[in-house]
Amino acid sequence: MVRKKVFTEVIVKYTMEGSKIPLCIIWEDGRKFKIDKVLDSRPAPSLRAGGQGMRYTCRIMGKDIYLWFEEGRWCVEGRV
Repeated sequence: MVRKKVFTEVIVKYTMEGSKIPLCIIWEDGRKFKIDKVLDSRPAPSLRAGGQGMRYTCRIMGKDIYLWFEEGRWCVEGRV
């Protein structure tokens, strides 16, 4: 299965220390998905879709997903 980057809007909280905490993902069609919990964040590559950035492991509706912040934009891996 081929993967590609899907760029998306994200509502983010900025801490006093300058950290980013993603709160909600908004798809192109307007659907919003609340991020229940950020489990981890670290610099990491997207091995399936390519690219390098800050990877956030997020729990949304009981599922763990990777959300990347790279070059000033947010993206997830999507299927082609």
